[in-house]
Formats: sequence, C-alpha cells, structure tokens
Amino acid sequence: MSEPAASPDDAGTEGLAEPLAEPPTKRLQDPLEYEKRFWGRGLLGVAGVDEVGRGPLAGPVVAAAVVLQEGLEIDGATDSKALTAAEREELSEQILACAQCVRLGAASVREIDRANILVATAWAMNRALGRLPKRPDHVVVDGLPMKSLRWEHEAVVGGDLLVHSVACASIVAKVCRDRLMAKLAMRYPGYGWDHNMGYGTGEHRDALERLGATPHHRQTFLGLQYSLEL
Repeated sequence: MSEPAASPDDAGTEGLAEPLAEPPTKRLQDPLEYEKRFWGRGLLGVAGVDEVGRGPLAGPVVAAAVVLQEGLEIDGATDSKALTAAEREELSEQILACAQCVRLGAASVREIDRANILVATAWAMNRALGRLPKRPDHVVVDGLPMKSLRWEHEAVVGGDLLVHSVACASIVAKVCRDRLMAKLAMRYPGYGWDHNMGYGTGEHRDALERLGATPHHRQTFLGLQYSLEL
C-alpha cells in the first residue's frame, strides 16, 4: 500500500508565501529576526516545523508545527538537543501555553518501513501542518527542502538554531516523543527506551541480541527481512 497522491493529511497545501531570497546563515542576535521579516509584511501566520526521531532504531518519527503570536519570544528556546530534559519540559509547557497554535504529527514504524525515513518524516510534518486551524502564510522547516512535503516551504539548515518558531517546534516534538518512548519502555523493559529514546546505544543493541526485536523496532533500520501483513 502506498501513500495516496492526495490524502486528508495533505489538505490545504496550495500556494503559500514566496520563500526568502536570503535565508539566515548564522545564529541571530534577535531570535525573532526571521519571523519579523514576515510579520512586518502583515504575514502573521509563520509556521515553524521540525521533527524528532529520524535516527533511532525504534519508535515513530514525530513532527511539530508552531505558530507564534506576533512579537512572542520564548526565553531560552533553542535547538532541543542543546537543552536538558528538565529545560525542554519547562519550555514545552511555556510554548503550549503562549503560542498562537501548536500541532503535532507522527509517522509510525510501519510507515517508516513501508516507505523510508525521509518520506515518513514528510508525512509527519504534513499531518502537523494539516491540523493547524488556519492555513499558515509561510512554512519554514529545519534542514533541506523536502520533496514529499506537500506545502510550499523554505528550508533553513540549522533552523532549530536560527528560527525561533522552528526551535520551539523542535522542543515540543522532542518532549512529546520522549514521553511516548518512556511509556513504551514500561511495556517493553530491557531496551532502555526511557533514557536512550530508541537510539542505537550499546545497551539497546545488546538488548536486541538478548531479547530480539519488538513491534516498535524499525525492521529496515535493523537490516532484517520481514513480510508486512495488512
């Protein structure tokens, strides 16, 4: 089964704002400098999008779309990887309370294995964007342009450091996925998912040797052959 050409996840993907000619290339002194370029033109719906979970051996990939209120800065928000778990939890609560809108999307392990991680990541982002109550004026994502993302978008390498709304999205997505992996760790003890979050640590790989793979392991990442029964 393949992803349909047009699905509910991809609704409302027609033309958005034109991309910037010169995206930022270094960390900005004003965290809102990127968004202000659009706010100053009356385009208030700037949706920053980021994902978490491309690299793990287990668990879904999770994306978040964050639209900030005009002028809103979340003090301390930056690339989620540069923050402690406690800092991410606190900042996520602030973002959820203060942002104009936050939506999440995910792609399952089965979808990752059925397609590939890049396509599945785009599906997760499509779902997060498609759940926004209002079509954004501009979409900006961390990294490189994504062919399977059905929204006109600008891609900024290092966007989780350079674009405030993308940084906020990275934090919310990370907290959501970490909580999910902690819950799965209680159902599947021994793999250390409550602290390695499904990444291929030595502990995790040793557990795979001892316990075998679970339904939440990405078979294509493990190099295993299997048949998918629908």
